[in-house]
Amino acid sequence: MNNKNINSLIRDHIKLMKPYSSARDEYKGIGGKMVFLDANENPFNNGTNRYPDPQQLQLKSVISKLKQIPTNQILLGNGSDEVLDLIFRAFCEPNKDNIITMPPTYGMYEVLANLNGIDILSVELDSQFEPKLDTIFNIQNENSKLLFICSPNNPTANSIDTIKIEKLISNFNGIVVIDEAYIDFSKNISWVNRLNEFPNMIVTQTLSKAYGLAGIRLGMCYASEAIISILNKIKPPYNVNALTQKIAIEKLSQPEIISEEVRKILLQRAWLISQLIHLSIVKKVYPSDTNFLLVKVDDANKRYTQLLEKGIVVRNRTNQALCENCLRITVGTQIENIKVITALKTLI
Repeated sequence: MNNKNINSLIRDHIKLMKPYSSARDEYKGIGGKMVFLDANENPFNNGTNRYPDPQQLQLKSVISKLKQIPTNQILLGNGSDEVLDLIFRAFCEPNKDNIITMPPTYGMYEVLANLNGIDILSVELDSQFEPKLDTIFNIQNENSKLLFICSPNNPTANSIDTIKIEKLISNFNGIVVIDEAYIDFSKNISWVNRLNEFPNMIVTQTLSKAYGLAGIRLGMCYASEAIISILNKIKPPYNVNALTQKIAIEKLSQPEIISEEVRKILLQRAWLISQLIHLSIVKKVYPSDTNFLLVKVDDANKRYTQLLEKGIVVRNRTNQALCENCLRITVGTQIENIKVITALKTLI
């Protein structure tokens, strides 16, 4: 699929609309002691009295160097959820188009589809938590605009097979969105490195997991220049606030700290697995490429409640497809992990 074909997927009124031009979009100058009287701001400097850079140029420059991706192929959002919502708004016509999801997976795909009036075609993963390619290709139709692949997947914790993802990208008639929220915990190479091979691929990432910045809400989107241009056209003018930009730049300048925290999480993940597999109430610990574990227990509802009573909050996933009697346990600090294992032992 080339950029010309991508253009055919964009909603007609999005093609024709003119983006809002903010005061800081119109003024392109950088540096110098300018007198800013263009945006109706409070003139008294307190560090946040000015609007933030609407294009986040300094932050994008840092990310560009880190990821080796041109800035014109990067979009930033108020968390990955805003990025995903923009993708819906750009490509899916309400009450007409549909998306394909592969449950069990991240719940916001369904929420955003419902919010935007988009039908959902669901194809459950197989027993190995891998896509059913033939079923997906048979179910897609001319109104199938987006296919969501969460890899590593939430809540199953596995990375989707590379060959299967390649086949999905190559044979899906619309846009394939690969959600890589947990990629920093995986040995797999990010699909960001293959952007130029697949014009119909969008990759989303976040600073909420490995980077420890869930509180600042920063989502990152990588795609062809053509797709990023469309998403920039419809994004809110100041969607990433100044404090978020500042903190993100500071954290991204400390790669050694990020690497060390990821290393510790992976060590604790291995320790948790080594302890869980010996507990009689645990029936299976699924392989993980993330900072959490999907754990099958004898009675998820009962064990979830018992852990709550001991002051430990995990996620009960028993009502999701293929996850009967499964708890999702995030890898915590050493002390937190010892507490959860100790608590589980008292339940035996």
